[in-house]
Amino acid sequence: MAATTLTDRAVVRLSGEDVRGFLQGLVTSDVTGKLPVWAGLLTPQGKCLFDFFVWSDAEDLLLDCEAAAADDLIKRLSIYRLRRPIRIERDPAVAVHWSRDGGDGVSDPRLSALGRRWLGPADEPASGWLEHRLRLGVTEGRAELGDILWLECNAAELNGVSFSKGCFVGQENTARMNWRQKINRRLVVVETDAPGPRTRVHYPDLGLAVEHRRGDDLKGAIIPDWLKVALAQPTTA
Repeated sequence: MAATTLTDRAVVRLSGEDVRGFLQGLVTSDVTGKLPVWAGLLTPQGKCLFDFFVWSDAEDLLLDCEAAAADDLIKRLSIYRLRRPIRIERDPAVAVHWSRDGGDGVSDPRLSALGRRWLGPADEPASGWLEHRLRLGVTEGRAELGDILWLECNAAELNGVSFSKGCFVGQENTARMNWRQKINRRLVVVETDAPGPRTRVHYPDLGLAVEHRRGDDLKGAIIPDWLKVALAQPTTA
C-alpha cells in the first residue's frame, strides 16, 4: 500500500443548496471556477482564522483542512449558514494525499514545487511533508498562521486570495493593504536550534521555526525565489 496520506488533515463536506455561492461570499479565493484552490477564512480585520483547500465533488465542496481545526471550522461556517439548507460535516471516508512527484493528483495550487495533492481513501501515512513544505518557505495551519494578517501569511504570492472576486470576510483591510503595498511583516521559515522572541512555532527535530518578522529584518530566514520577487517590491507607509 502506498504511503501518501497526510494524517494531520481532515475533509469537511459542504452539501446542499448553492454551496459555491455560500462559500464564495466568505473565503479569500474564487471558488466559482476551477478547483482546487487554497483559501482562508478571516476575521473582519483580515486576520487568518483557518486556511484550507477547496475541492469539488459533483455539486458538493470538500474542504481539505487541518484535522485539529476541523470541528472549529465547521462551527464557524455554521454561524454564517443561518437558515440555508446546507450541511457542513466531516467526511471520514475521504483522506488527503501528497507525494513529492509522480502523476497522481494535481499540483499544489500554492506552489508546484510543493508536489502533488489529491483526495481519496486513506492508505499508509506519508513522510517528509512537513520538512519539504517548510524548506520551501510555505506556512500553513493555525499554529503558524493564526491571527496573522492574511497578506503577511504570503497569501498573495501563494495564490491564496482573489482581488477580483468581490466581497469576502476581511476583504476591506486585505484589499487596502494590497493597493497600498503595505505589507510590513512576513511569516518566514528560519533555521534555528532554539525558539526566539518572534517565533510562532519551533520544530526542534528539523532545526526550523516559523517566525513573524519585519520585512527589513529577515536575516537568517529562508527566502525562496517565489518570495524574493515580493520582497523586492517597494512598500508605502
